[in-house]
Amino acid sequence: MPIYWAFLTYMLLRPGIENKEYSFMFRHIDKLIHFSIFFLLGFFFRLRFPRASLLFFLLILVSYGLLTEILQDLMKWGRSFEILDAVADTLGLSLSYYVYSKYEKFQNRI
Repeated sequence: MPIYWAFLTYMLLRPGIENKEYSFMFRHIDKLIHFSIFFLLGFFFRLRFPRASLLFFLLILVSYGLLTEILQDLMKWGRSFEILDAVADTLGLSLSYYVYSKYEKFQNRI
């Protein structure tokens, strides 16, 4: 998990580059990417800290998502704060908490 978290921080804060157009790209693909990477972060966090409360989980990870968005804006490296990115981050984290809860119940039945 620390390696994923470090990689994620690098990717979120690296200088912005002009994206090339690819056939698979569509409008707002970056929101889907934010959702996916924060879903994985949330799931890995729950795997590592399964007894963490929902409040602790959200406090740590939503704060991280907001902090990276704020830093993107402050660093002026071609990136900016986008509220929809923060929403996508939070939705990914929320779904990961729910999916892990279902996964945990399934594991307890086996």
